[in-house]
Amino acid sequence: MENTNPLIHPFAGKYGAVPFGSIHASHFAPAVEAGIEKANAEIEAICSNTEAPDFENTILALERAGEDLDRALNVFYPLLSALSSDEVMEISLRLAPVISGYSTSITLNERLWQRIKSVYDNRDKWNLDTEDAMLLSETYDSFRRSGALLRNEDREKLKAINAELTELTTRFGQNVLNELNAYEIYLTESQLGGLPQRLIDQAAAEAAAKGRPGEYRFNLSQPVYMSFLKYSTERALREKMYRLYTGRNIKGEYSNTDIVKRLTALRLEKARLLGYDTYADYSLAHTMAGSKEKVFGLLESLAVAYRPAQLREFERLQKFAEDNSLIDSPMQPWDYSFVANRLREAEYEINEEEYRPYFPLDAVEKGVFGLAGMLYGLSFTPLDDVEVYHPDVKVYEVKDSDGSYLGLLYTDFFPRESKRPGAWMTDFGGEWINADGSAHRPHVSIVMNFTKPTADTPALLSLAEVGTFLHEFGHALHGLLAATKYASLSGTNVYRDFVELPSQFNENFLTCPDFLKTFARHWQSGEPLPAEMIERFVRARQFGAAYACLRQLNFGLLDMKWHTITGPVDDVAAFEKAAGESVSMFEALPDSLISPQFSHIFSGGYAAGYYSYKWAELLDADAFSAFEENGVFDKATARSFRKNILEKGGTEPPAELYRRFRGRDACIDALLRRDGIV
Repeated sequence: MENTNPLIHPFAGKYGAVPFGSIHASHFAPAVEAGIEKANAEIEAICSNTEAPDFENTILALERAGEDLDRALNVFYPLLSALSSDEVMEISLRLAPVISGYSTSITLNERLWQRIKSVYDNRDKWNLDTEDAMLLSETYDSFRRSGALLRNEDREKLKAINAELTELTTRFGQNVLNELNAYEIYLTESQLGGLPQRLIDQAAAEAAAKGRPGEYRFNLSQPVYMSFLKYSTERALREKMYRLYTGRNIKGEYSNTDIVKRLTALRLEKARLLGYDTYADYSLAHTMAGSKEKVFGLLESLAVAYRPAQLREFERLQKFAEDNSLIDSPMQPWDYSFVANRLREAEYEINEEEYRPYFPLDAVEKGVFGLAGMLYGLSFTPLDDVEVYHPDVKVYEVKDSDGSYLGLLYTDFFPRESKRPGAWMTDFGGEWINADGSAHRPHVSIVMNFTKPTADTPALLSLAEVGTFLHEFGHALHGLLAATKYASLSGTNVYRDFVELPSQFNENFLTCPDFLKTFARHWQSGEPLPAEMIERFVRARQFGAAYACLRQLNFGLLDMKWHTITGPVDDVAAFEKAAGESVSMFEALPDSLISPQFSHIFSGGYAAGYYSYKWAELLDADAFSAFEENGVFDKATARSFRKNILEKGGTEPPAELYRRFRGRDACIDALLRRDGIV
């Protein structure tokens, strides 16, 4: 297998790109096992070194260990999310305890820990630069937080907890994907009231493909679900879709209810074992926020600031709905998008479907790439000689303003049953400096679930989808522009409540007229998006801001409440209801929960970290205000943002990086102004 497994050796093609066409599911487990074996030998060599521990023979050697394993996992995990299958899911479950066991065996390796501790305790002797010092500090802290100070039976207990946590988080994510794919409803022509034609055409094509011509098939993929709730005039069907979407993974074969209870109990047990009162205390010790008190303080202060605006907004919506006979009873959660969209159309003359023709995906892509060109001097050239993992995927060569190669960018835009919902950025290999001094440039991937093209219409994006593209592309820039020495400190390897700054900052350009004018053209006529349509959209940008904030606060508080428990939870529904009482906007419904499908915190690495979206929103509004002050395409401001934020990764504390860019700490004023709260 070693001679024929393409994951075993460095990739030899152009730019060292992944040879997807040669990789099969059967290659993953042997490659991971071989990678672990080699990595263990590298770790043993560090531990057995008879020379006194120093930065190079211990910290740097550890940083470079496990290259073969990383290569395999950097292909396996992205494909597990974007191109999964029953076979790949089964492999992931089988590998989860193996990988967890390997990681734990390193962090609990006493000989390795003693060498790291020796280097750290003597850190003033090594004459380290800023990045070296951060690598040493992060390595030491990582081992300490992973249980290096534990002894005997406590170490064995931590190993068991980590193994079970890995297995449960993997199963949680697979259950979400499996149940999402299981849902479908078929409608007749009389039930399509209000739905846009592009959604109807797509539903007709999917029904025909399933052997049911003359009907219309709707699934719960995000673009379908969101469009249905926004446009359908059939209130009963909106309710049905809502209850299906929010009722997932609560009962039955793919239930995550017991997994949620077990995961949170295990996380608490792990935190206590490591000397923390709650899992949030453990998790937040390595963030900008630093403590659960600061997180709750931020969330609660935002709730106080935004709640009055949300209540006024709901009063307006209810009155508008009654005056226009849209609903005949108090507004329910499945009514909000529909009523809000109608009010937005009436007050601002904005019909989102009217905007779609001006945002064909190809043009949006050129516009977003062009923005990176205007700000940072980047260029993107499509490649046809680099393999991709699915026909929908495209790959681009990214170069800097001086023509130097920066990396590869993969784009994967459309839903499919093998892809989990949502949008994300990942990579098939990051940025670092090799031992020989050569640069390893990143291969970054942005993955989304946009509205699909039909037989006679290209993919036309909603305004929200354009915002999603900008968001994920911001993450991509963070990876592509990395200029660091060490992979573990490169790109998006930053504190979790700092990682969303580049992505959310990028979203600000969605309401920037000068940016929209560079690419927004009607896909048929080629006419530019009219200035008055841009003006209407920009004027409406504060519409619904209070609802959007309270919705995010609900997610953030639910996450924090789960991870500040001090004992096991028996009733998930009761717990969730109590957790969101201060920010809830509708009465809790039976069999309608967030927790069993909350992938971000139960399978996506955001445990006790969902607040970071609001934390980063404060940062991004403040950062963009610098561009507004100096000109949104100001080269000097963009150069400072690139140099101090995008290039630096986690090589310095993020608060210091931000102060260097902005000249001061971030304040909340710009966010409140942007949302019309003050």
